[in-house]
Amino acid sequence: MTLTAPSTHPPIPWTRVCALDDILPGTGVCALIHGQQVAVFRVGGRVYATGNRDPYTGANVLSRGLTGSYTLNGETRVKVASPLLKHAFDLQSGLSLDDPRVSVPVYATRFDGGDVWTGSPA
Repeated sequence: MTLTAPSTHPPIPWTRVCALDDILPGTGVCALIHGQQVAVFRVGGRVYATGNRDPYTGANVLSRGLTGSYTLNGETRVKVASPLLKHAFDLQSGLSLDDPRVSVPVYATRFDGGDVWTGSPA
């Protein structure tokens, strides 16, 4: 299986998060990167990273959320739903699907040599 990162500008520096095999398909993990909690997801053959803090509740729980897909303008996209109040966020843009004025930070990701890496927020 080939994993590709969402198309974002590659920031520097990159931080190793974990081995790809540490993230079960369809799930997320939380990593502490430069003092920030980052939720890293493995969904549909890709790796995504967002801030872990749910802006609706203030709780750091998005890495434990439910992942899934939805269609926007004929394009299939992926999302995560917070485990608390089930607000959903697009994993590529970070935008809330419930209120487009609300978002979570999105981090660039890459897959290299069996490891998942993340960069600065886009």
